[in-house]
Amino acid sequence: MAEVVLSGAIRSNLLSIQNTARLLDDTQLRLSTGLKVNSAVDDPTAFFQARSLNTRAGDLNRLVDSLQQSINTIQTADEGITSLQKLVESAKALANRALETPIVASSSEGPRQVVTDPSVAATAFNTAIASTDVLTVQVGGGSVRSVTVGSKTVGELVSAINGLTGVSAEITNERSLKIEGDSGRALVISSSTGSVAQDLGLAGSFTNGTNRDKFESDYNELRLQIDQLAGDANYQGVNLLRGDDLTINFNESQTSQITIRGVDFTVDGDLRLPEITARSWENEVNLRNTVRDLDAASRTLRTQASTFGSNLGVVEIRQGFTDQLINTLEGGAADLTLADTNEEGANLLALQTRQQLGSVALSIASQSEQSVLSLF
Repeated sequence: MAEVVLSGAIRSNLLSIQNTARLLDDTQLRLSTGLKVNSAVDDPTAFFQARSLNTRAGDLNRLVDSLQQSINTIQTADEGITSLQKLVESAKALANRALETPIVASSSEGPRQVVTDPSVAATAFNTAIASTDVLTVQVGGGSVRSVTVGSKTVGELVSAINGLTGVSAEITNERSLKIEGDSGRALVISSSTGSVAQDLGLAGSFTNGTNRDKFESDYNELRLQIDQLAGDANYQGVNLLRGDDLTINFNESQTSQITIRGVDFTVDGDLRLPEITARSWENEVNLRNTVRDLDAASRTLRTQASTFGSNLGVVEIRQGFTDQLINTLEGGAADLTLADTNEEGANLLALQTRQQLGSVALSIASQSEQSVLSLF
């Protein structure tokens, strides 16, 4: 089929209308997307620069999420230290109460106004007592100690009882025999041979003393709670109070970072709070050593809290910086690609007017060819 031949005037107007339609399409696209650079065809340099900036901004956005999780980990450790400090203070208060609680011996006292002469033989003091009789003493469920009466006088019998570890005996001002279990625990006085304990009026089990056993067991329970709390200060598998380290990256290439060193805040770790063995607090030196250990643990906790606080400040500063950097990158990308809606609106109006004028011009150009019809 032969090509249609158009006159120069018509072809010129047609091309102008086609160009105007193309520009109109471009302007409408910019208005609908808000971008003046929608693809590499529009402006290769601006398009790829904007893509690079947006890509880095996206990487940093993901990094900010990671920074927030790291902040939560540090805050968990800091809150754990605060709670550990309270437990240590409770343990110290308990130890101080134990210090203020004197040990009162459990005791058994025989009849009064009966011991008039300590030099009298025990067998003569009470004729029911035989020289083969054996007096036994037990304190706090410990080993049973014994004293054989033999040829001892009343005073010698008292001295022999005093020779037993943890037991005291005396002739009181009321002229009675008195035996005490020094630790304040249950005192059991009996006879393994004969009935000397009954004959002296001392036999039986006596719990009228005061000891520090309950303080010791409560303290050891607090030690257990300290270990359990330190173990629970865990955030997403990282526990800074049980020796885990935390490495935090500050940029997308992982060349800027900080490593927060974990600590072992257990009683057998950095806190150094040994278990209190049974009857250890009978000795006030041991009790004061416990108070000293608690003071040292408290100082250790405060020092580490300060360290974690400094680390937290650094991470929060870097998080704020990263947020600002993301805004800058996204703003830079927008500067390269965003369209000016006011300008594009004016362009749209101008192009629509041009399109209408082009149609009118094309109509005028075609009139000269239409005049030939008048010949027929």
